[in-house]
Amino acid sequence: MARHKVTVIGAGNVGATTAQRIAEAGLADVVLVDIVEGLPQGKGLDLAEAAPVVGHDARISGTNDYADTAGSDIVVVTSGLARQPGMSRDDLLAKNAGIVRSVVEQAAKHSPDSVLIVVTNPLDAMCHVALQASGFPRERVLGMAGVLDSARFRTFIAEELGVSVEDTHAFVLGGHGDTMVPLSRYSTVAGVPITELLPPDRVKALEERTANGGAEVVALLKTGSAFYAPAASTFEMVESILHDRKRVLPCAILLQGEFKTRDLFVGVPVVLGAAGMERVFEIELTDEEQAAFDRSAAAVSELVAKLG
Repeated sequence: MARHKVTVIGAGNVGATTAQRIAEAGLADVVLVDIVEGLPQGKGLDLAEAAPVVGHDARISGTNDYADTAGSDIVVVTSGLARQPGMSRDDLLAKNAGIVRSVVEQAAKHSPDSVLIVVTNPLDAMCHVALQASGFPRERVLGMAGVLDSARFRTFIAEELGVSVEDTHAFVLGGHGDTMVPLSRYSTVAGVPITELLPPDRVKALEERTANGGAEVVALLKTGSAFYAPAASTFEMVESILHDRKRVLPCAILLQGEFKTRDLFVGVPVVLGAAGMERVFEIELTDEEQAAFDRSAAAVSELVAKLG
């Protein structure tokens, strides 16, 4: 049986760590692509040389040529610039849109049946760019943000209550950033909502820490941003698709009326299987939650308008 093939575009920290997780789990052969000559080849070789020690037979290679990515089941897009000092969000938006458009056009041409997972920020806007550049149906263009935001929320819940992270479940909707909507009444420890276990002020503090989770890591690192948790979150999506597991995971997808939103990529829970997004897992929101979701969608809409 032929192994699956996953292409990871962008050989920086997120891309290389994602490639490592996929290969070390024996999930798929991995092709690491980057515009910088030698970078993906060097990281690919280094990862390949770890295989005898770790004990897997997945092939890992690095390349600057998209022809080597042909026939991929999944293409993960991590390439783009991190925000530099003095750079506005709009500058970043324009630069990364150009990069994402170019890499997705090339990857889609060589793997027309692949599922795209976009990780580049600003996430929700980059998904719009990827959808246009690929011409793929919405089922096969997904944004990775909700899994990461939920993982952060679960980490903080477990820490607060002194319980295993395995028994915490968190529900986060909306755009990736300050406007995300952590749904605490659906966030549980062993099935019990955290709203029953913690006073409202502690719940609010956990929600706020989750929304600022990325900024907290950036402030500590000073140079660069998070990559271990983003890579692990991307891996979880890849694994659910390749193994057709039908996991219910929060992902950014193009909404077509669900959650009262249309033609915008916003994070919602979806069922992920071999076909990509198999259905949106829609839930009733309270008026307050819907209002927060609408604010999040409006923030995404503003970014997309700036893309023109």
